[in-house]
Amino acid sequence: MTDTGTGNHLDNVYASKSADEVAKGYDRWAETYDQDMGASGYRHPTICLALISRYIKTDHAAILDAGAGTGLIGEWLRIIGYRELVALDASDGMLDDDRFTGAVSAGVFTLGHVGPEGLDDLLRVVRRGGFIVLTVKDRLLAETDFRQHVDKLCGDGYCRLVEETPSYISIPGEASQSTSRAFVLEVLH
Repeated sequence: MTDTGTGNHLDNVYASKSADEVAKGYDRWAETYDQDMGASGYRHPTICLALISRYIKTDHAAILDAGAGTGLIGEWLRIIGYRELVALDASDGMLDDDRFTGAVSAGVFTLGHVGPEGLDDLLRVVRRGGFIVLTVKDRLLAETDFRQHVDKLCGDGYCRLVEETPSYISIPGEASQSTSRAFVLEVLH
């Protein structure tokens, strides 16, 4: 593996202690983010795109990209036929309950970003029968109660875990990267 230069930016955002710090870190990186992540082989968007297309039909699907960053996933979703897309990134905007057929959150449930409680808001805005596709850093699974939170939400009837990918390296071009996995949850409420 080679280091493509994303490492310093990643270290800064992973070390963030607040949402404001995360947003400022990405603001500093915004100009070269797509180029840097593309050069490093960033896999989350592609994996999420494949999972969304497996579970959510393009007909009348309203998709929320929670943690949209530069909008890369939204651009790709539009190319393959999804037309109603809403992007949200470190925003204070209010979302209507049960508005979306699905939600995607790539690279958001990670170190220094969003913890398991972020699932509660996604479940609130995705309608019954819809799907949430998200990636989770394996370290977050090991160091927090993320998995227990998912199990509780499933046990309480809010959602059902329909798929969990094997672990994969999300940024192969970065030597210091740990593994991640993707989850697909069906909303039951």
